[in-house]
Amino acid sequence: MQHLVFSDMDGTILDHDTYSFEPARPALARLREVQIPVIFTTSKTRAETEYWRHAMDCPHPFIVENGGAAFIPSNHGYRIIEWGTPYSALVAALQRAAQASGCPVRGFASMTVAQVAEACALPLDMAAMAARREYDEPFQVLDPSRTPALAAAIAAEGLRTTQGGRFWHITGANDKGLAVQALQRHYPSPVRSIGLGDGLNDVPLLLACDIAVIIRSPQSDAIQQRVPHGAVTQHPGPAGWNEAILSLFGNRPL
Repeated sequence: MQHLVFSDMDGTILDHDTYSFEPARPALARLREVQIPVIFTTSKTRAETEYWRHAMDCPHPFIVENGGAAFIPSNHGYRIIEWGTPYSALVAALQRAAQASGCPVRGFASMTVAQVAEACALPLDMAAMAARREYDEPFQVLDPSRTPALAAAIAAEGLRTTQGGRFWHITGANDKGLAVQALQRHYPSPVRSIGLGDGLNDVPLLLACDIAVIIRSPQSDAIQQRVPHGAVTQHPGPAGWNEAILSLFGNRPL
């Protein structure tokens, strides 16, 4: 049985405020010991995810920008599988939807790197990586009362919205779950998958996995309504991630 761990990053293995993964180190070490891949499944960009894969010593495939693409390491770089809509088309559609719905928004495309850094509590070099979007536009809704109208206008464009920990996102017909299902087929069967996430945009990821772990967050109750079989951790962020992984794999031979 091949076990696979599909994990969100922000608010899950990375602390929502500090971006630290220190509390998750014991679980990461255990997964390396038993040779279980950690496949990051995130709204982050390729550049950001590459940075964190290196920092956490996780040289496995990864999924970026809410299922926009998967990157599978090979001898010549990556084999890339794309599902997402090109970024320029998403930015244009978001502006049309904002105008049609009367809901003002502020997306990354209209923000400077310094503004992205402030909104995300990131240093400038990391904010520059976050701004290198390819398949997903994060945005702030400036009139929350118009959010349903905006979502309807985006749907009329044939596109999707999802809500992460800090931003709303506009995407194509992709999501984390579709990408997870595709990568599961990349591994020889039988596969048993574990999904971990803390935001509503992680619901497709959690539903696509055999075991769903909801990392405690302000959205936990709303996620559990959509993922009834999901177990909620006691702790938030990387401490909750560590708790969940060690409860599954900490003391059992594989």
